[in-house]
Amino acid sequence: MHILITGAAGYVGEALVQRLLALDTTTRVSLVDQGFGPQAAAWRRDARVTLVEGPFGQPAVLDSVRSAPLDVVYHLASVPGGLASREPALGQQVNLHDTLNLLDALAARSQPARLVFASSVAVYGALDAQATLDETAAPAPQSSYGAHKLMAEVHLADLCRRGLVDGVSLRLPGIVARPGTSAGHGSAFMSDLIRALRAGKPYTCPVSAQGRCWWMSRARCVGNLLHAATVPASRLPATRVVQLPVLLASVQDVAEAAAPGQHHTLLRHQPDAGIENTFARMPPLHTPRARALGFTDDIDIRHLIDNALA
Repeated sequence: MHILITGAAGYVGEALVQRLLALDTTTRVSLVDQGFGPQAAAWRRDARVTLVEGPFGQPAVLDSVRSAPLDVVYHLASVPGGLASREPALGQQVNLHDTLNLLDALAARSQPARLVFASSVAVYGALDAQATLDETAAPAPQSSYGAHKLMAEVHLADLCRRGLVDGVSLRLPGIVARPGTSAGHGSAFMSDLIRALRAGKPYTCPVSAQGRCWWMSRARCVGNLLHAATVPASRLPATRVVQLPVLLASVQDVAEAAAPGQHHTLLRHQPDAGIENTFARMPPLHTPRARALGFTDDIDIRHLIDNALA
């Protein structure tokens, strides 16, 4: 089996690579990213691994996607929402144009490959915390990042309808617990909160204690990505979109689980209206279709913390 991963050196990508290499000694992986850090030292010594340094939209990568034997492609690379807002031209190039070019390269193959596309809950835009959302809710993005993710979902669905690509778009929530270098992610506070409190360090949170977020650990995210590659196309909806199950929990409850008995003294709140409205006003999310397909959340807050810090 040959698997290609874009954004392979990222927070989720790194864990996905490690899991794939541990699961199957015969799997070959081609890893694409702008650069590779210390974690790539072991990858470079592994005969199963090919590293491609540079943007996934470069001609060499697209030519390889068109012609090389490929079984699964995980498209994880993107410009995160916060950075995309500050640098809109960069966000549009990577999240829209380069992604559409990648999809078209896959469509040019003689044999369709399974594509797992990391989309985002940003496609929904602002949500009513008092309402209930289900997986059939109409998207209404209110950021360029969300709009570009939605455009890619629609294009992928069209290519699947035409039989050119076998794909699935997974709408991901904020993934925790990212390291402190996660600049550009508006949801970075969710990771910072867990890491700081578990380490016994004070933390000033940009959302209120009552703010409710959608949470998912990196381990659970990787499990869902791997599962997405195995779901038969016949079971997927025509939109090829799966809204992953999420764990809904308040900042206060997560803080208490991260630092039992200490969170009151370690945690301060200095709410930022933009961050709170975007990430901490989340309603209950019902995903029976995704659960029937075998996708799962972190079960409860204790498991979330354990998985996030594993």
